[in-house]
Amino acid sequence: MTSSSEPPSLDKADAADTLTGGPRRRRVHGGAPLPLLLPALIGLAFLALPLVALLIRAPWRSMPDLLTSTEVWQALQLSLLCATAATVVSLVLGVPLAWLLARVEFPGRGLVRALVTLPLVLPPVVGGVALLMALGRNGVVGRWLDSWFGITLPFTTAGVVVAEAFVAMPFLVISVEGTLRAADPRYEEAAMTLGASRFTAFRRVTLPLIAPGIAAGAVLAWARALGEFGATITFAGNFPGRTQTMPLAVYLALQSDPEAAIALSLVLLAVSIAVLAGLRDRWMTTS
Repeated sequence: MTSSSEPPSLDKADAADTLTGGPRRRRVHGGAPLPLLLPALIGLAFLALPLVALLIRAPWRSMPDLLTSTEVWQALQLSLLCATAATVVSLVLGVPLAWLLARVEFPGRGLVRALVTLPLVLPPVVGGVALLMALGRNGVVGRWLDSWFGITLPFTTAGVVVAEAFVAMPFLVISVEGTLRAADPRYEEAAMTLGASRFTAFRRVTLPLIAPGIAAGAVLAWARALGEFGATITFAGNFPGRTQTMPLAVYLALQSDPEAAIALSLVLLAVSIAVLAGLRDRWMTTS
């Protein structure tokens, strides 16, 4: 005896949803309406045109000579060194801070998170002034560093590292905190149940789980440190060979040697493209 009612038929998309355990996001096909397409194209041109103009006006023939000049090479070397050092500082301090924000409940956690993310929206020059007030020779902490240990940070290479770490560390903290929140804390709890201390669980279990987030945050922090200008020139000055990084060299060269400024700008542009390429699997994929 056959049943009078038949099960509803499934199309291919519904069958795929059934096999995968849930509905998929479906693309909307068809042309874009003109009120959306026109401003979108204008916005794309607004963002792309300056970069295209930089490539068009680049002095390609004299580029090797410009990039191998003593001033440019010093700025390039100093930028790479200071950005790497600032990233190391951000990793040493930022990863534990991200873990604290993601895993520990304590009063005022929202305020702490706001303070951590404040350098993201704070004008860099204001950040440099704040660093001077804190770590300058007459600063709140700087006076004690100078009188007790003879350490003076402003207008030194170490000051460049401090300024770059100040503006770059929030990028790493946000990236690592997001990865920690997405990671299942039950793995850590299971490790501690088996006798591991909390630090051992963090080192042996949590760190391998969040390694991609740490790598992404470190790349972002490094790129941000490499391009830092305002806090660096305010806190560390602009002394060739000691505190003059590539952004500062671009600013200085633009007044006397525009071709050198364009060449240095292209180096920074290439670094930015490399950063985006390195993060494509994290933020530039579509489903």
